[in-house]
Amino acid sequence: MLSNLLASRLAARNIHYGWAVAGATFLTMLAVAGAVGAPGVFIVPLEKEYGWSAADISAALAIRFVLFGCMGPFAAAFMNRFGVRRMMLISLTIVAGGLLLSLAMTELWQLFLLWGVVIGLGTGLTAMVLGATVATRWFSDRRGLVMGLLSASTATGQLAFLPLLAGMTGSYGWRAAMLLVCGAIVVVAVVAFVLMRDRPADLGLPPYGDRTVQPTLLQPASFAALLMTPLTILREAAGIPTFWILFFSFFICGASTNGLVQTHFISMCGDYGLAAVGAASMLAMMGLFDFAGTLASGWLSDRFDNRWLLFFYYGLRGLSLLYLPFSDFSFYSLSIFAVFYGLDWVATVPPTVKLTAQRFGPEKANIVLGWIFAGHQLGAASAALGGGLSRSLWHSYMPAFIGAGILCLIGAGLVLLIGRAPSEKLAVA
Repeated sequence: MLSNLLASRLAARNIHYGWAVAGATFLTMLAVAGAVGAPGVFIVPLEKEYGWSAADISAALAIRFVLFGCMGPFAAAFMNRFGVRRMMLISLTIVAGGLLLSLAMTELWQLFLLWGVVIGLGTGLTAMVLGATVATRWFSDRRGLVMGLLSASTATGQLAFLPLLAGMTGSYGWRAAMLLVCGAIVVVAVVAFVLMRDRPADLGLPPYGDRTVQPTLLQPASFAALLMTPLTILREAAGIPTFWILFFSFFICGASTNGLVQTHFISMCGDYGLAAVGAASMLAMMGLFDFAGTLASGWLSDRFDNRWLLFFYYGLRGLSLLYLPFSDFSFYSLSIFAVFYGLDWVATVPPTVKLTAQRFGPEKANIVLGWIFAGHQLGAASAALGGGLSRSLWHSYMPAFIGAGILCLIGAGLVLLIGRAPSEKLAVA
């Protein structure tokens, strides 16, 4: 296999193969995030072509967010049982299939089925737990930095490609832009097939920064037992206050990012006379600043109290969201918002992952994180639907943005309630 050859070549240069795995994971999460973020560009074209309301389209996207999040814990269990590479390829196949079928949709129920259910299930098979699984399995040192890198890929995929998609939509229609996303997914699937391996032990390697090859843990014997594992772990985690603090803070995170800004920012800017390409460029700027901010967050999470990092991240985001409704929506004011908001778009992820691993142990961290991420996507679904309703009922997105800003300030105080000592642990199965 090519991965064995590449691993030996990298080892000869004193480079751990985990970095190749991290690179393939980065590209996969980038493509999946692009598929998640792309529909935000298509809201207005769909309204014009089919006469669907913003609330109707937002409801379909809300279903996608819910499934994207709720699949996370089960995706982690599937990765533990069937392997990371296999689940990545299945996920990419489902997403590409759903997007291709949507090129021919003409009815609202097809939008709900394809963009809501199919894309939600497909993207949910990787979700955030893919990055957490790779970071915890392949890296003992630099884990926070790697998690920051992989988290940054999510925002980059959701935001950085939007100007290109918006430009293609304006010139050639939304179907052409959708084909571009499908092509990117196919390329990434080939890379994942060639480079990905499930564990360092598959290549006879220890995790990066360690000297001992880690044995493969035994997995549930039956598929029914496999499906029960996330539910069993949820029952155990639900008795620990830290779980609920992280869950609700991540609910706020999802509501204030994917659900609101990613889904409705372009449409909201259109209400103020800014063209879709210009609004998408602002989102791309956010993505670039988020890439730097999330990498820095990963570095900081290895060195400082993660509770205080989250306090500052949520506080900065809340102030940014409260600033936006009172700006004049000029290029200058939107640029200020893009910089300060973008710096912590997903900077919350590395500290949240670190706190989860510290308090629940590495054996179950990815499944517990999957449930916490479900909270993130429930928040995203609520804001996606709420933003659409706000636009349909009051002809303005401003109530939704002000509400999200207040929620972020509440989240900043909430995370400080997490105890300093990582004394809360789940029993090891």
